[in-house]
Amino acid sequence: MTGRITLTGLRAHGRHGVYDFEREAGQDFVVDVRLDLDLDKPAATDDVADTIHYGELAEKLVAVIGGEPVNLIETLADRLLAVCLDDPRVAVAEVTVHKPQAPIPHEFADVAVTMRQERSAWVELMRGRRS
Repeated sequence: MTGRITLTGLRAHGRHGVYDFEREAGQDFVVDVRLDLDLDKPAATDDVADTIHYGELAEKLVAVIGGEPVNLIETLADRLLAVCLDDPRVAVAEVTVHKPQAPIPHEFADVAVTMRQERSAWVELMRGRRS
């Protein structure tokens, strides 16, 4: 049975952005992740080893957010998506990166980029990148 694991509102400090001041001071980024996968086995075994450990996933995502700076949140979302699809049990992953402190000179509630990838398409994409 296909199920979904959702991690919402993961907040971490990063130094991503086009402008020097964004790289110097950094800012908080908020990430939402949805993973579609078969949850029959973990439901039957009640063993965390049979599912995606969301605590471990959160640590990996925070490491990317706090890691090497990129200019665009599209690039950051792509890197986070790769982390999610690193586990072969994930059939579909969706990542939303929110940049609530984006340098916009007007009042706004949020800026976000969402990327979604299905496993088969992702595998082909990665093969193309390695060629």
